[in-house]
Amino acid sequence: MERVISGIRPTGNLHLGNYFGAVKSFVKMQDEYDCMFFIADWHSLTTHPTPEDIKKSVKTILSEYLACGIDPEKAPIYVQSDVKQVLELYLYLNMNAYLGELERVTSFKEKVRKQPDNVNAGLLTYPCLMAADILVHKADKVPVGKDQEQNMEMARLFARRFNRIYGVEYFKEPASFHFADKAVKVPGLDGTGKMGKSEGNCLYLCDDEKTVTKKIMRAVTDQGPTQLNQEKPEVIQNLFTLCELLCGKEAADYYNDLYNNMQIRYGDMKKQMAADANALLAPIRERILAYSSDDALLDRIMRQGAEKAAARAEKTIEEVREIIGFRKI
Repeated sequence: MERVISGIRPTGNLHLGNYFGAVKSFVKMQDEYDCMFFIADWHSLTTHPTPEDIKKSVKTILSEYLACGIDPEKAPIYVQSDVKQVLELYLYLNMNAYLGELERVTSFKEKVRKQPDNVNAGLLTYPCLMAADILVHKADKVPVGKDQEQNMEMARLFARRFNRIYGVEYFKEPASFHFADKAVKVPGLDGTGKMGKSEGNCLYLCDDEKTVTKKIMRAVTDQGPTQLNQEKPEVIQNLFTLCELLCGKEAADYYNDLYNNMQIRYGDMKKQMAADANALLAPIRERILAYSSDDALLDRIMRQGAEKAAARAEKTIEEVREIIGFRKI
């Protein structure tokens, strides 16, 4: 069975973009692959969260993962900082990474542009830590979005370079993949780009019924089409994309026909979207509350996940140490 690894930074609540773009696929993947999922708290340190924020966010993400249907018996869930072997491999990969190639990574250059006062070494070597997360488990596949594809190429580069330096064929090159036929891009409620926390255009899995309805009813639209079969502006096409995700293709086609015939009433469309969104999120919300209130269960899941992940990672580190030439302890 092929091995899959994926992580998420604990930077707040999961939203519909996370759900449709990743977590929904994770639930299916756990029955078909040897999966492990982790909460990437080391990665979050580049933004200097408080200790309280880290603890709260880890608990939040774990509760929401479980509420969405990830079964830790099928796919262990662990916290990145509980698996110390990742840091050791991160060190070794850093020794084989070069400043120029790290500075050319698009995500690093984007961070430099957006936050020039916080260009720390962790941002620069982010691809090395991501590669360590993957290679320490010898993962075959990693589900990533387009924005992470360059970092995946760096992980493959580091694997090849390690093998070449030490004259071995040890690390396999992990493949990027999408469990669905194509990557799902979930648009934000502001009609532009994709749904994201920093954009403030999200529907969160924990949003209550009134909040969900209010957000959807305020989604950006226009005055409606002025010609038959008129091409949709980007903000309207994004609304229809979100409609299909929430309501299904049949409903989206129905409203599309109304649009093409200049009969669309966005308010009616939004009401159905809100009703279907709440039908989807209501049971998830209930499970989030149940899991988040059971600290003993969450602690046990994190501990058991860390034990499984550390056992696999320790075997890799022992072999890597021997390849490099370090003595056995």
